[in-house]
Amino acid sequence: MPSSLLEQVESQESDYAIVQELLNEFELIVDSYEQPRERPTENEEQQMYFSGKKRQHTFKNQVVSLPEAQDIVDVIVGVKGPTSDISLFRNQQQKFSPTQSFQGDKAYIGGKNISTPHKKPRKGQLTAEQKAENKDFSSNRIFIEHMIRLLKIFRVASSRFRLQSNTYNQVILTVCGLIRLRIGSLILPALS
Repeated sequence: MPSSLLEQVESQESDYAIVQELLNEFELIVDSYEQPRERPTENEEQQMYFSGKKRQHTFKNQVVSLPEAQDIVDVIVGVKGPTSDISLFRNQQQKFSPTQSFQGDKAYIGGKNISTPHKKPRKGQLTAEQKAENKDFSSNRIFIEHMIRLLKIFRVASSRFRLQSNTYNQVILTVCGLIRLRIGSLILPALS
């Protein structure tokens, strides 16, 4: 089961080019989340996975979806916890056309071809117009949060990951494939 639209078409180059061209018509939504993991036994490894934001050892995953959560376009899974969202996005952006536009939260400020909400200036306030724009922006972006919620319905993708860490990618990508099947974006070929 392919975990994302790009994974589904990556083996056929002509289909991959067509999908990239079709995706240019949409403004894709991107967001990431962290999942706790068991503390690694080796000191060097545990330092690499310790996320200061969550105050625990984590895996970071990033999801790109179509507007209104119609499909999972691409997924990055199992990155070390302290990796920033914008650096993950910059690596993932190479899979898309250079003109592809994205929507992200404030963690993606400074990214190329990505729109983010207005940030409150230091010792200042946002204008009423900026607040209204942020509200509209968040109402369009909420669908990626719903997609992440669908992923976290599976306990293996939400609670502390207790299996061996080398199986993490396979497990989460399988969950993404099941979500695509559930929302109806993955159509399996009929067996004759």
